[in-house]
Amino acid sequence: MSVGVIFGGPSPEHDISILTGLQVLHELARRHRDVTGLYWTKTGEWLGVTSDVEADAFSDGPPKSAGELSLRLGHEGGFYAVGSRLGRDKRLDVDVVVLATHGGPGEDGTLQGALDLAGIAYSGPDAASAALGMDKWAFASVVANLGLPTLPRALLQGDESALPFEGPYILKPRFGGSSIGIDVVEDLATAKARLKTNAHLARGCVVEPFRADLTDVQIAVRTYPSVALSAIERPLRRSAEAEILNYRDKYVGGDGMVSAPRELPAVLAPGQAQVIEACARTLVTGASLRGVARVDFLANEHELYVNEVNTIPGSLSKYLFVAPPLAFADLLEDLLREARERPTHRYSALGADGLVLRSASSIAAKLA
Repeated sequence: MSVGVIFGGPSPEHDISILTGLQVLHELARRHRDVTGLYWTKTGEWLGVTSDVEADAFSDGPPKSAGELSLRLGHEGGFYAVGSRLGRDKRLDVDVVVLATHGGPGEDGTLQGALDLAGIAYSGPDAASAALGMDKWAFASVVANLGLPTLPRALLQGDESALPFEGPYILKPRFGGSSIGIDVVEDLATAKARLKTNAHLARGCVVEPFRADLTDVQIAVRTYPSVALSAIERPLRRSAEAEILNYRDKYVGGDGMVSAPRELPAVLAPGQAQVIEACARTLVTGASLRGVARVDFLANEHELYVNEVNTIPGSLSKYLFVAPPLAFADLLEDLLREARERPTHRYSALGADGLVLRSASSIAAKLA
């Protein structure tokens, strides 16, 4: 089985995606897999890279050794190596791809839909569940309808005279990752002003009450060969003065999420671990999770709330599967098997038998 690893993409989390992608690429190569790196540039081009490429090769743009690729849809869809001016494009022999794309079109269903149309099997969420996980407003509605605990949320449009809860407020991009573009403000006037100055809020802003007494708690879920949960972690802030767990806390350490500071397993109030695990299992079905996902909570000693879901988490949450221990190679093998054995979608034209077309009168007559 030939494997491709997709990483990068036109997303604010582009660099983190490279780190996750290279971790996957190197591990599969170490296990003697026939593997190719499929690098998605910041401007949307596709390039092929070798399995031994390192992160610093991307620091000033694509690696100089990268080869130009194209992604084609349809019956003969797939990735193609672009030929010379006189040569023909050659289809890459890729049976399945691992998605290591964070944020943007790599995690909001856009890429997943394209791969479905190209007939390429892939790991992780399908188009619908990826879109749901990326939409903080829609996901919160699902959480509430499942009867799971969640903080109140509102969409901030800019014309509000009041919000249904008191400040201070935390502002989050409606369609975005878990740390980029987050703002904490004291009042509604400041929140509305942020809509004009924070570019990450341009497509929508979700506002919640900011609770300084709540800290982040996280658990990973994997869905193949059966649903299994990781240990529960409490990510730690690098600075005691920080109001929230930020981008630097999570990713600036040399190895993505793997090197972030954490308490693992998290020390929790009695009964909280059981509630967290029950909520995560409910979301597997309720949010149609597939592959490896990370469910994030907010908690103190007496309260616990579902915060959001990351359908393609940093480093694929490999560092959380410690009880029992799960080798990264085994995690990847399960992702590959699930991608092949449980396809995300098969399109069908069943029912489009031409009856409506044969009975239709002249279109021109209808327009007259």
